[in-house]
Amino acid sequence: MKIITATDRTAWDQFVTSHPEANFLQSWDFYEFHHRRGKTIVRRIAVDDKGRIHAAYAGVVETARRGRHLAIAGGPILDWTDRPLVDQVFQDFRTEGQKHHCVFVRVRPQLERSPLSLELMRSLGLRPAPMYLSVEFAGVLDLTKSEDEILQGMRQRLRRALRKAAKNDIQVEKSTNPADIHEFYEIELQTAGRHHFIAFSEDFLTKQFAAFAEHNEAVLYTAKYQGQTLAQNFMIFYGNEASYHYGVSSELGTKLSGAPLLHLEAMRDARKRGIKRYNLWGIVGEDETDHRFYGVSCFKRGFGVDELHYTPAHDLILRPVPYQLTRLIETTRRHHRHV
Repeated sequence: MKIITATDRTAWDQFVTSHPEANFLQSWDFYEFHHRRGKTIVRRIAVDDKGRIHAAYAGVVETARRGRHLAIAGGPILDWTDRPLVDQVFQDFRTEGQKHHCVFVRVRPQLERSPLSLELMRSLGLRPAPMYLSVEFAGVLDLTKSEDEILQGMRQRLRRALRKAAKNDIQVEKSTNPADIHEFYEIELQTAGRHHFIAFSEDFLTKQFAAFAEHNEAVLYTAKYQGQTLAQNFMIFYGNEASYHYGVSSELGTKLSGAPLLHLEAMRDARKRGIKRYNLWGIVGEDETDHRFYGVSCFKRGFGVDELHYTPAHDLILRPVPYQLTRLIETTRRHHRHV
C-alpha cells in the first residue's frame, strides 16, 4: 500500500460515497471551496499495486495565530478494523503536517464515539483537542422512514407549525444560483444581530455554495409568504447524507414558522436522490440550558432525531513547545465562548 496525492475527482467521490458514514466534510468539492479561498489543501489516498483506493482523507492547512495546523474534519475514510492501514494513514498525517510546517494535526474522525474509539485515538499517539473541529454531537433523521412516520415522531409544536404554514399558503422556492446567496447573507446579518453571533461573509457563503452547486450538491430553499422571505436553508446533498448546513430566518419568519416546511421539502428531495440520512447537525445536551445553542437544539430535537456522538477532535502534536501555547489559548477561548 502506498499513499499518494489524489488527482481524480470521480475516483475520490466514488470511494468516499461508498462509505455510508461519510458526508460532505470529505467531499472533493468542499476542498475546492477551500482552494478557491486561497487555502492550502491536502487530498491523500492509500492505493494498492492495482491502483484501487483503500483509504482517503482531505484536510486544509489553517494559518491561525494560535498555531498553524492541518485540520481533517470527518476523516479519514477507511476500514477502521484494518489497523496496519490506520497506522499508515495516521503516519501520513504526521508527514503532511511536517511538510506544511504545522504545529499539530487536528482530526475529528467520522467514527461514532465509544470507549474503543477513544482508546484507538490514544493508541495512535493523539490527545483530546481543546477546541472542537466541526460538529461532534448531531441530530440525525432516518429517511428510510416514511414521511408519515417522521411526522408522527415530531413534537406536537412542529406539526402545528406545519399545519400553520399550509393554512397561510407559505410557498417553497428552490435555487442553485450562487447569486441568490446575497439575500441569504442579508437575512443572516439580521439573524446574527438578534442572536449575537458573528456572521459569515457574503464571499465565504457564495463561494461555498458555488463549489457544491456546480455538481448539483447544494440547494437554497426559501419559504415565502405573500412575496416576503420568511426563512432560508442552505442544504448540501452528498453521498448517503442530506446536510442542513446553514439556516436563517427573518423576524416575520419567526412568527409564521416557515423553517419546518423547508426541512420537510428537503427531506422529500433527499429521498428522490436515494439519500437515507438527514443530518440537522449540531445539538447540545438537553440539560445544557445555559448553552447558546440550547434553543436551536430544542428546535432540531422537535423533529424526533436520533442523537449521534462522533469521536471528538484529537490532536497529533508535531511541535510540543508551541503547541502548549495553542492549548492555553484555545482552552481559554472555549471557556469564554461557552462552546
